[in-house]
Amino acid sequence: MSLNAFITEETIAGDADGPLAGTTVAVKDNISTEGVRTTCGSAMLESYVPPYDATVVERLKDAGATIVGKANMDEFGMGGTTETSAYGPTKNPVDEGHVPGGSSGGSAAAVAAGEADLALGSDTGGSVRNPAAFCGVVGLKPTYGLVSRYGLVAYANSLEQIGPIARSVEDAAALLDVISGPDPRDSTTRFDVGGEDAESETGAHPATDSNYAAAADGDVDGTTVGVVTDLLDGADERVVERFEAALDDLRAQGAETVEVSLESVEHAVQAYYVIAMSEASSNLARFDGVRYGESGGFEGNWNDAFARAREEGFGEEVKRRVLLGTFALSAGYHDKYYKKAQDARAWVKRDFDDAFEEADVLATPTMPVLPPALGDSLDDPLQLYLMDANTVPVNLANLPAISVPAGEADGLPVGLQLIGPKFGEEAIVRAASAVEA
Repeated sequence: MSLNAFITEETIAGDADGPLAGTTVAVKDNISTEGVRTTCGSAMLESYVPPYDATVVERLKDAGATIVGKANMDEFGMGGTTETSAYGPTKNPVDEGHVPGGSSGGSAAAVAAGEADLALGSDTGGSVRNPAAFCGVVGLKPTYGLVSRYGLVAYANSLEQIGPIARSVEDAAALLDVISGPDPRDSTTRFDVGGEDAESETGAHPATDSNYAAAADGDVDGTTVGVVTDLLDGADERVVERFEAALDDLRAQGAETVEVSLESVEHAVQAYYVIAMSEASSNLARFDGVRYGESGGFEGNWNDAFARAREEGFGEEVKRRVLLGTFALSAGYHDKYYKKAQDARAWVKRDFDDAFEEADVLATPTMPVLPPALGDSLDDPLQLYLMDANTVPVNLANLPAISVPAGEADGLPVGLQLIGPKFGEEAIVRAASAVEA
């Protein structure tokens, strides 16, 4: 039975030589590929073919990788199960009756099923780590600014990063080595400005002298792992049991664990969705049936045509988020919702800063639940949003995090999430490789 992991299956050959020569890669369908349609999982962009490659796609080609298709995803990245795609849900290759997670579910399913060696996803609130955990593979969300977002169709600009998915930590890190680095077309990757804005003494981009794959040496002797106790409350007992077993493995390899508290995470999900939906309502305004998307026809005035295009082109979850985001930004409500959400975001960042004074990396279950059965989550959007409690704080703080398999419960995968300080990718790769070992 088909997993429906791809929306478009098409081979894009890279250069013959390079570190990824002979490697196949699935690319999430919100990352632009020249001459190959990029739908974002939406009927709105069913026939859209980008005239250019995203920076990460250029780097894949230069590294010799062969792209094998555009992976299925929740529409415009809005969802956590890959069930909101206009092209049908993706099935979890571990158990086809369950969701693969989302929104990068097609990317994770393709890797887990062996349909691609590696994959690229995008992570706005956990959309790389969530499906990696649910499909039993590795997913890495880089620090904001480490990887260029040029060519990524925007959902929430201040939160999202492109990240690798692979079957091993070392492979994920090797893919990160290829795609990371500065890009003159993306100002968030600028680190050559000097002064207070520079991220290092030289002002060089953090990836310039890094070797992330080499960090996957499993050496955690002397590493302090902070266990975020706030994110264990309410988690499925089977998930917590596997999480604790993984911590025991780390201790056996010389790591020390300490308990840390992040009081702000109680409000992180609310703050995240206000910010993400607000940014989405702005970013998706371009899909009006004139500049992008299916036409709304020529009957009536422009507002009628605009409404028809969006009514027909967008799915229910996208409409819900655009409406809520527009409301949060509207006159009289901006300070009540959006400004408060930004204040909560600053609180989350401060909490993480304090936690990293006590620990080198932080640990949580990636997802507080096991993969739901197909169809179970769509009737209750609120429960779907709450499922992101462990992943969204990382995006609010613009930190790196990785999900690594931590075993199974009742035959379904469980992921362990490791969070690092800003540009601390080597630290989380090293710790994740120890979990994997």
